[in-house]
Amino acid sequence: MRFRRGKSRKMKVMEYERHLAENLYDIHRELTNLTYMHGKYEHFVIRDSKRREIHEASTRDKLVHQVIYDYLVKIYEPVFIKDSYSSRVGKGSHKALKTFRYFARLASIGGGCIYVLKCDIRKYFDNVDHNILFELISERIKDAKTLNVIKEIITSFDAGDIVGRGIPLGNVTSQVFANIYLNELDHYVKAILKERFYVRYNDDFVIVDNDRARLEVDLRMIQKFVRDTLLLDIPANKASIRKLSWGVDFLGYNILPNCMLLRDKTKVKLYNNLNESNIESYLGLLKHCDSHNLKQKVMSKLNNYWSMFDD
Repeated sequence: MRFRRGKSRKMKVMEYERHLAENLYDIHRELTNLTYMHGKYEHFVIRDSKRREIHEASTRDKLVHQVIYDYLVKIYEPVFIKDSYSSRVGKGSHKALKTFRYFARLASIGGGCIYVLKCDIRKYFDNVDHNILFELISERIKDAKTLNVIKEIITSFDAGDIVGRGIPLGNVTSQVFANIYLNELDHYVKAILKERFYVRYNDDFVIVDNDRARLEVDLRMIQKFVRDTLLLDIPANKASIRKLSWGVDFLGYNILPNCMLLRDKTKVKLYNNLNESNIESYLGLLKHCDSHNLKQKVMSKLNNYWSMFDD
């Protein structure tokens, strides 16, 4: 089963599988009889690039999540725009960066300055409105039993003390819910604002254009749209319009007209935390950008580390 991929040795999963046939029968009965109720979440914190609060559902609920996720992806994948790249098969952050750079090259044809509007939404996952999300899904899903389960998942979590808001990091359904919610923004930018060079990854997005004044209007329109339609916020400190020649910070990299560099903060963290156990993942990170000098420094530091054991 897909929901257990990479987790089959976890005690909770092993316990569930010990009585698998009985558990599957029970969950099928609850779903059929409309008596399914979502259980509590286990909360924990992880720290990678920043602090993240994870809410993990029970094995029983994860099974339901996976079924709903697969169902919604089949319905919505044809509806999503080509250039949203988060949590979609065949997409991902590096393809989003590649498309951004391709759009910048297209915008440069004919000369002139290239400007980039970059935004991200304040505390996006915590502020997804349950009623709006459910209404959006109800426009395409008409089966009452399926909608009942989807509503139970949506309302199973509130972000902090905000009742009726938030989707949890940790649910596979949150990935498709997040894309369904911002699909409204995607189509607004493409169909109403008529912007060709738009790329979104999760709640971070960029628009490339030769006309700064047009991007300033776009920003005001987008801020109003997400505020009025989606009850979200893009504050001034989460939005910028920059010349590409100054460099644009997007998805961990600094994008310039002719190169893509690792963000300075990431470079410092990489160099300070480098050791034998993480060298492969860090070199994998570097292969996506123009980083010859940094790779040389990384290998030199690692060679010095190894030489201490050879002496």
